[in-house]
Amino acid sequence: MDFSGRTAIVTGAGRGLGLSYARALARRGAQVVISDCGSDGSGSGADDSVAHDAVRALRALRASGARALADTADLGTEAGCQGLVQRTLEAFGSLDILIHNAGWVGYQALEQTDAGFLERMLGINLYAPIWLARHAWPHLRQSAAPRLLLTTSDRALYPEYAQPGLLAYCAGKMAQVGIMNALGQEGAEHGIRVNAVSPVAKTRMWGVSEEPPELKPDWVTPGVLFLVSEQCQDSGYILRASNGQFSAWRPQEAPGVDYPRDLKRIAAATPEQFARRWGQIKQPFIGA
Repeated sequence: MDFSGRTAIVTGAGRGLGLSYARALARRGAQVVISDCGSDGSGSGADDSVAHDAVRALRALRASGARALADTADLGTEAGCQGLVQRTLEAFGSLDILIHNAGWVGYQALEQTDAGFLERMLGINLYAPIWLARHAWPHLRQSAAPRLLLTTSDRALYPEYAQPGLLAYCAGKMAQVGIMNALGQEGAEHGIRVNAVSPVAKTRMWGVSEEPPELKPDWVTPGVLFLVSEQCQDSGYILRASNGQFSAWRPQEAPGVDYPRDLKRIAAATPEQFARRWGQIKQPFIGA
């Protein structure tokens, strides 16, 4: 899988999963922008050395030196997102791939939720992907194989994996699913494929700083590279990735549905009738 001549922005690429994605793209010929403000585990603070150290590591991958750029903009603002795209174009002249991997895990119970915490969480998970896409869009439309990849989480997607205190985190990760669906439709006529990854890997988000024996970030990367490659012609898929295993899915409408008038499902005219049929109603439709 060759990415020669293609330019990729990877957010949150100074460490962990993002660095693994960026490293793999660079090894396969891509020009890579490492976007990382170097915030701490709570999404606060900044450390410019994180992005610059990652770029030095990428440039050492090949004898000729991988083409890489460090960017430390705060992506919680439109100006930060716009600046990142603009500096990418100034450095490389084009944009083909945008991977929004940046994020952080923060716990705060509902009754303790404060505006600053919520705004910081939504800034990176809701506002950033929208503003990044907004300013990248005209340039992605000019690409021969434009790809946009967002990041969601099993903690938000599946009730059995939800945890107390992750309300804001889950809201942001589910928001990216909706953004994926909307942008997949908007981008279809321009060949812009939009998907999402739900990765599981032991990184600093787990409090892990050394190479883990399992759940390695590099074991997620093969699926990510496919989704941003020319070979991927699908949009709207969520890729679950863990321990080198993958499963891709998307919500599937039942056959013959005339939305919104006829769901082709269980009818009920009264609350009592609904109650009697609840066992049938809650059975999920399994797509073919």
